[in-house]
Amino acid sequence: MYGETNWALRPGRAEDVEPIAELRAEVMRADLERLGRYDAHRVRQRLRDGFSPAHTSVIEIDGALAGCVTVRPYEDGEGLYLEHFYLAPGTQGRGLGTAVLRELLDRADAAGLPVRLVVLQGSAARRLYEREGFTFESEDPVDVTLVRNPHPRAAGR
Repeated sequence: MYGETNWALRPGRAEDVEPIAELRAEVMRADLERLGRYDAHRVRQRLRDGFSPAHTSVIEIDGALAGCVTVRPYEDGEGLYLEHFYLAPGTQGRGLGTAVLRELLDRADAAGLPVRLVVLQGSAARRLYEREGFTFESEDPVDVTLVRNPHPRAAGR
């Protein structure tokens, strides 16, 4: 289990773009295929086009790439937008996503900021977000937007 230790977040770097684009293509393939929207080039290019090392953290286990997450300020500066949260398949289902998400949400709570994200329709990741306090905001045939307002800081979390 990764809930306690064994992982670290490090700042993103420009050279992370290609490994993260590959990770995105691998992780999103099944959901995009299910929605009839998988395009091998586009799934990578969308990451490349929007990649921001300054807002991206790389998740490492024992120094190796295990995932990534990007947290950007809203355009109006009144909250955070969580995107590009991908975990390598071999690390999924073992508490890593929950541990990373909780750390990010603790930071947002300390700053008193809401967090918004978009998840694909039918994605299993939605359950993780809802367990951590995200609620439905809007949807279209492909995407669901979820939001989590800041929570008072809880002791021991």
